[in-house]
Amino acid sequence: MKFLLMMPISIIRLIFQSVNLAMSQIWANKVRSLLTTVGIVIGIASVIAVIAALTGLKTKVVSDFETFGICNIYISPTKPNTGPLKHASWDIIRFKPEHFEDLLEHCPSVKHLTRESRFNTPIRSGDNAIESATIYAVDAVWIDINSREILMGRPFSLIDETQGRRVCLIDPLLRDKLHLNKNCIGEFITVNNNNYRIVGLIKENPSTGIFNTGRGENFEVIIPFMTRYKAHEQFFRVIAASKSPEISEEAKAEITFFLRQTRRLQPGDPNSFFVTTVEGHLKSFNELAAYITAVASGIVGISLLVGGVGIMNIMLVSVTERTREIGLRKAVGAKGSAILTQFLIEAVVLCCVGGVLGVGGGYVIIQAIQLIPNADLLDQAYIPGWAILMSFGFSAGVGIFFGMFPAIKASKLDPIEALRHE
Repeated sequence: MKFLLMMPISIIRLIFQSVNLAMSQIWANKVRSLLTTVGIVIGIASVIAVIAALTGLKTKVVSDFETFGICNIYISPTKPNTGPLKHASWDIIRFKPEHFEDLLEHCPSVKHLTRESRFNTPIRSGDNAIESATIYAVDAVWIDINSREILMGRPFSLIDETQGRRVCLIDPLLRDKLHLNKNCIGEFITVNNNNYRIVGLIKENPSTGIFNTGRGENFEVIIPFMTRYKAHEQFFRVIAASKSPEISEEAKAEITFFLRQTRRLQPGDPNSFFVTTVEGHLKSFNELAAYITAVASGIVGISLLVGGVGIMNIMLVSVTERTREIGLRKAVGAKGSAILTQFLIEAVVLCCVGGVLGVGGGYVIIQAIQLIPNADLLDQAYIPGWAILMSFGFSAGVGIFFGMFPAIKASKLDPIEALRHE
């Protein structure tokens, strides 16, 4: 019983002594040890930098997707590559408002639906004008789907929509550019030679991150969909929102089935429209990020292999240099397993030191990348905890794998021959 209690203490003591001895050996041969771990440092630093960059990019992408609405579903008309509508005119392919009547009643997974068309045109108010603003012709629920906030005034009313009134919402950027009053509700702006009365002030669009168009100032005017459609029947797309991200694919399937019915597509005919979900894009991005991480890690893993060979080489040199020491320890009763453990732990410690330097190197690389102008996609890059643990796991694994052969060689030395070694 006493033996069983003392065994863990003996093992811990052996490991502690071996780690202490390994650190003293590394310190005694600082330059050689540093050069030996270069491959490990480069490999770990590269893996850490790739993982940190992709983690930060993923955080940025998810944040931007959530800004646009993680439940959003985008529906657009498109010509099929086969079937009877392959050569159809765009007038036949385009959506019509009646295609979406009663969609919410027949698609239980869909919460909201808005039609949307957009165009760019000059805007004027009195003597002030801008060359181009983005005009969105939408339904009132567009505000909820895109998580936009009414800062002042009101959204579109049912009468605004059904009667096609010339009313609009604008953002503060446009208000200030046209030098309108801070409380601009009730004032008029000219769009396409038509006067629109401002009924609300909408929060600016957070067009940042991966969705930033890079065009600088983006002025927005929101008008009722039917106001635009009655004057100019044109192409439009539809934005829907599922009741939750988990059922986005179900909502997509329901919309697809509903549109095939309303557009009178026959069984077997390809769709004359395209339905895509934000959740689907996010899933595709996550899969791509995982693939890139795996490929990049595999490539930089070559550095770990080279570093492992260097570790094995230096450990073999260490065994040769310390042959007499090994012989002396065996002569006074040290077992082969103790010698093997000692050299194996030295190899692992050497690799873990390289791992520590590699993690630090990865952090320096990320900081250097963030200093590059226009590298704002990586401003959220950070090193996750699991990546640090994985780095030390890789380092320890390399140390065990490549340190095993020198450790076995040391443990099998004959004590008499070892003491005779010059």
